[in-house]
Amino acid sequence: MGILLSWEKLARWRQEQKKAGRKVVATNGCFDLLHVGHVRFLQEAKGMGEVLVVGVNGDASVRELKGDGRPVNGEAERAEVIAALGCVDAVVIFPEKRATHFLEEVRPEVYVKGGDYQPEQLDPGELAAVQAGGGTVKVLKLTPGRSTSAVLQKIKK
Repeated sequence: MGILLSWEKLARWRQEQKKAGRKVVATNGCFDLLHVGHVRFLQEAKGMGEVLVVGVNGDASVRELKGDGRPVNGEAERAEVIAALGCVDAVVIFPEKRATHFLEEVRPEVYVKGGDYQPEQLDPGELAAVQAGGGTVKVLKLTPGRSTSAVLQKIKK
């Protein structure tokens, strides 16, 4: 099981990974209702390095990104569920809409995004934070037809 990190412990954790020579992979998201697409994505991300750290959007940023009625599950519960996955080494909740500050702290060797993004569509601040730390960005294919929005639509029917 991965560990839940506070902001206060994140920098020290990152220093420990660097000192041990581990390749850190980072990703982030809302992870509101965990589904197979999330699991496959996180497993593939882990395969790109030795340590996978996941930034989970805080509740206010999920509402800003996804609208009223979201998140379905609170940030602490979403983080705990992600941390329970065997492929995840660490999880931190970040309050901002964008992951820029998270990426500045983590300085991943690889930053992984889902296939709903194209590299040129990435937030310039996030991209700059990854590049400033010497990292690269990888975009993974999504599992077709699998999304939290699709799950919620199915439930409403």
